Amino acid sequence: MPGPEQAVLLLRLAGPLQSWGDQSAFNRRDTRPQPTKSGVIGLLAAAAGHPRHEPLGDLLGLTMGVRVDQEGTLLRDYHTVSDYQGRPLPQAGVSAKGVQRPTSPAKYTHITQRFYLQDAVFVAAVAGPRPLMESLAEAVTRPAFPLALGRRSCVPSQPILLGVTSEPILDALTSQPWQAGDPARTAWERRHGRLASIDRMVTVEAVDGDQILNDEPVSFDPHDRRYATRRVTHLWRSIPTGFDNPVPPADDSSAHDPFALLGW
Repeated sequence: MPGPEQAVLLLRLAGPLQSWGDQSAFNRRDTRPQPTKSGVIGLLAAAAGHPRHEPLGDLLGLTMGVRVDQEGTLLRDYHTVSDYQGRPLPQAGVSAKGVQRPTSPAKYTHITQRFYLQDAVFVAAVAGPRPLMESLAEAVTRPAFPLALGRRSCVPSQPILLGVTSEPILDALTSQPWQAGDPARTAWERRHGRLASIDRMVTVEAVDGDQILNDEPVSFDPHDRRYATRRVTHLWRSIPTGFDNPVPPADDSSAHDPFALLGW
């Protein structure tokens, strides 16, 4: 007996700041250049009202792809931490009684660094059974818990839901119009004209993918966080810009030709 019809949930991930870490330490929180699968599944789990300690259930085994519509820029947030009473900072580890010991030798200032993506825009595509995808589409419009773009402080600036489609992931990411913000679209139009398409990078899961990522969520339980690896491949696809009445850039026949003196 055939299983339920498959569908793809399309999400717009845009905000002033995003941070998609997968190998962060206590004093340094990095971000990947595009959303992680654990981050996107975590967003959907929050929308659907799944507490962290509960099993992921039907959110396990979903397939994901990401399109980079606006790369953004990297921001480093530099912090120093100290005790307001001037006492030595405690160690990260705890004693048998669960009490943190002071640092030895005494350390009064701790440096931490956090990295973010500024003004980035992505399209994420999550594939699974249609009933589940439609349920998650409803959830992201009325989330049970606040939604975040990787970290709690990174809130979305635009509606997340783009829709649900029956297309395969790669086709869905290719046919969805460009979601870049107005300043990026205007700058691109000045340089290239109102073209009908633009090339964008797409990352999709593939059994024979050329990159291995350790961001497949298995458990979000704070006491038992677990992740598995997955393979992805990176492709370039021409996608619609969404411009009304697209036209090619003007032909500047007076432009300098460096080979003119050679008769080429």
